[in-house]
Order: sequence, then structure tokens, then C-alpha cells
Amino acid sequence: MEETGKRPRNGTARGASAPTARAPLPEASPSPLDIVRTRSLSSLVAQEIERMILAGSLAAGERLNEAALATSLGVSRGPVREAVRGLERSGLVVAVRNQGSYVRQVSAEEALEIYDIRAAITGLACARLAEVGTAAQLATLRAMVKRMEAAWRADEATAYYAGNLDFHAALLEFGGGPRARRLYAELGNELHLYRRRALVQPENMRESNAEHAAILRAIAARDSATARAAGEAHIAGGKRRFQSTGATSAPATSTKTPRQAAPKGEHHDQDHKDRPSRPAGRRLGARRRTVRPR
Repeated sequence: MEETGKRPRNGTARGASAPTARAPLPEASPSPLDIVRTRSLSSLVAQEIERMILAGSLAAGERLNEAALATSLGVSRGPVREAVRGLERSGLVVAVRNQGSYVRQVSAEEALEIYDIRAAITGLACARLAEVGTAAQLATLRAMVKRMEAAWRADEATAYYAGNLDFHAALLEFGGGPRARRLYAELGNELHLYRRRALVQPENMRESNAEHAAILRAIAARDSATARAAGEAHIAGGKRRFQSTGATSAPATSTKTPRQAAPKGEHHDQDHKDRPSRPAGRRLGARRRTVRPR
């Protein structure tokens, strides 16, 4: 019996906790090769697809054909699929159930209205932050402004835009309520394409960050009225920069899903010629006609 009582030391006796001592299976974690081939590559693919969207090579409302993109970029479909999912999270791409992923589309008129709504929400958050903001929160915002300054000085538009998103998210996190944060995030997702294009030029980045600094000065001074005005003025500045891109003169698109976007009976001669074998850029009108009952 004494010998039996000693057996738990080697984990073979009844009641021993062998499962907790078992080493995790190697398959539980991705290998370095997986990371290099999938995660890093998918980030590069996402950057290239984003560049194509911003350049207009992939138009608003256009369906993203994973197979065609993989072929044109010289990669497998896996990294493309991961890249598209990431772009969905960032707001540049929208997924439509049972249809695929499309470049997000918002009309210029709707974008202008969204800017006005965002101005009111941002002003409210800045005013409240001037009243209740902590020293740690202000330090966080100052660090973000410094990073954005370094980005615009280096003409790194992608880094600046990422920092800009973080700054606005922090303003809402620190000064906005849960409903304001949710509404702001939804509106921001619809405007990603326009906001990103408006911050490509170094002068626009410099101007935008100067507005960020003005917001911080008002918040640090505990001047809620000035902070509100600075927040609203910053979004108004973004609206002005958006208008300067010439996007408001382009034909309006729609925020509806691709299936809903084209009115019944609409025809596109180019779509008819290209149907059904366009690899990556088949227009949505052609897709609608192929599924409509005859």
C-alpha cells in the first residue's frame, strides 16, 4: 500500500493529474513558416488591394474576385481571402451574404451628410473629455499626435491614416458614451475610402494634425466650449479636404447592397458583351441580370 501511495509521483496512479502535465500539441500554434507565408503575405496583399481601391483600379461597388486577384498578384487564394477579411474589418470592403465581398460604396451626397453627423458626435466627445479627461488620457492623445506628425513629415500616408483612426477612436473612447461610439464607428466605416483619399497629400496631413493639436490644447485647458468647437472644426476640415479631391463631382453610387443597387430593368451594354466570363471586374449590373428570372 505504501508503494501504491507513492505512485502519483510518476503520474500513473489513479487520480493523478496527467492531462494537466501533458505538453500541448505542436499543431496548436502556427509555425514560423505559416506566419511568413500566410500572415505577412496577407498583409502585403491587403496593402496592394487597398492601393488598387484607392487608385480606382477596383471601383466602388465592384466585386472582389479572389481567384483573379490571386492570379494577378501571383499568390494563392489563402492570403487573398485573409486580406479581404481584414479590409472588411477596416471598412473598405463589405461582405454580402451568399454573393461575396465588394468595395464599399457611398454616394458623395451621403458622405457629406455623414461628415456633418460625425462633426456633432466628435464635438460632443471633445467637450466631455475637456470636463472629465485624465492626465493619462491626455498623454495618450499627445503621443498619438506626435506619431502622426512623424508620419506626415515622412510622407507616410498609410501610417498617418492608421494613427488618425486611432486618435479618433481614443477621443470617442475617452469622451463618448457607448451609443455615440457605436454610431461613430458605423459612420466611419462608410467613409473610410473618402477619408483615406483625403489624407494622401502631405499638406492635408499637416493641416489635419494641426487640428488635432488644437483639440488637445482646448481639452488640456478644460475649456469644453472651445474643445467642442475644435472637434467640429476638425471634421469640417476633413469634409473640405474630401471635397477638394473632386469626389463630389463623380456620379453618385449607393450604400445599398450590390443586388439592390441597380434599378429593375437597368441594362449595361458593356456588361452584356462581357458576360459571363470576366475574371475580376464584372460589373454588378451583369451579375444581377444573370440571376434574374426570365
